[in-house]
Amino acid sequence: MALALVALVVVSICPGSFHGVSAVSVSVTATPNINPSPAPLSTAAREFLESHNQARAQVGVAPLIWSENLANATSRLVRYQRINKGCEFANLTSGKYGANQSWGSGGVAVTPRMAVDSWVNEKNYYHHSNNSCEPNHMCGVYTQVVWRKSLELGCGQAFCNKDQATLTICFYNPPGNYVGESPY
Repeated sequence: MALALVALVVVSICPGSFHGVSAVSVSVTATPNINPSPAPLSTAAREFLESHNQARAQVGVAPLIWSENLANATSRLVRYQRINKGCEFANLTSGKYGANQSWGSGGVAVTPRMAVDSWVNEKNYYHHSNNSCEPNHMCGVYTQVVWRKSLELGCGQAFCNKDQATLTICFYNPPGNYVGESPY
C-alpha cells in the first residue's frame, strides 16, 4: 500500500502576538451569520466545523457556529491566492478577524480535517497551566481553534495544480490570541 507524504505549513493570524506568532488581523469584511434556520452545510463545512468543535469540546469550550459570510470571504481569498499568487500564504495584515492558514503539498488534496488536525496537533506543545508554549514551538494556531471567545467560523480551500498543493484558510469571529489572555 502506497503512503502519500503531505507536508503542512500552518500560520495563525490574530490581533495580538501570541507564543511567537506575529500580530495581524484580516481585512475581509463579513457580517455575523444571524440566520434562525441555516441552510444545510456542505460536506467540507461540516468537516471543518466538526473538527474544530471536537478540539474545543476536549477543553470544555462551547462549539463554534458556521458563518456563510466568513466562509464566502475565505473562499474568495483562497481563490484569489490560487489565481494571482500561485497558492502562496495570504497576506493577512489588517482587519478584524482571527485566521489560521495551512499549505499542504505532496500531490494529495488536504481535507478540511487534515488541515484542522495539523493546527490542533500544536496542543502537544501548549501548557494551559501557565498559558505558554514549549521553547522552539508555536501554539498560536491551536489556541485560535480553541479560543473561547470566538463564536463563528468560516473556511475555504483551493487546490493548486501547478504546485500540487492545497491552501486552507479559516476566519474566526471574534478573533482570539490576545497577549496575556488564556484561550479557555
